[in-house]
Amino acid sequence: MYKNFYNLKRNPFDITPDPSFLFATKQHNEALASLYYGVKRHKGFVVLTGEVGTGKTLLVSCLLQLFSRSNMAYAYVFNPRLSALEFLHYIAGDFRLATAGKTKPELLLDLSNFLIRRHRNGSTTALIIDEAHHLSTDVLEEVRLLTNLETPQDKLLQIVLVGQPELDEKLDSNELRQLKQRVVMRSHLNSLDIDETCRYVYRRLEISGCAN
Repeated sequence: MYKNFYNLKRNPFDITPDPSFLFATKQHNEALASLYYGVKRHKGFVVLTGEVGTGKTLLVSCLLQLFSRSNMAYAYVFNPRLSALEFLHYIAGDFRLATAGKTKPELLLDLSNFLIRRHRNGSTTALIIDEAHHLSTDVLEEVRLLTNLETPQDKLLQIVLVGQPELDEKLDSNELRQLKQRVVMRSHLNSLDIDETCRYVYRRLEISGCAN
């Protein structure tokens, strides 16, 4: 009803992470550029954190859109509450590899061969994990071990972890110090200030068709 009243063509505050609704503040632009650069330049491991509602998942949608335009293959994990074996099955399946009945060594061998083939073709391959603060220690260790897939010059799999500030706390823990050492780039999204919030609201209304 309110859409008709205000002559809106779309819902301006839908929670679906639509890249066309990105309100690109300086910090969002810098974070997106950092993530894309980290993957494109084969840095190996990059991290993005931020509180609930700061635009992390929307930024991931924009990143995946950039990947699709750049001939990058990627696996996207949006529900990280998986066991270590389920996690490997999931990412292998997202890369369109056969997974039925495969053991962990078989999955790792298939992933390694897949990554080597893409590397030889000059192609970049990425793994993006959203809500990564929910990852168990066992799965985070699997993520670390995946970074061992490399040539003398390059990491074969570029990994992006995205999560709430609790992710930083996990990575800073003594238990995961080996993983922390492999993180090359970190970005953090803060909440919008009052001026940015006003411009955010107007921008969303404008995209949705509001003329005033």
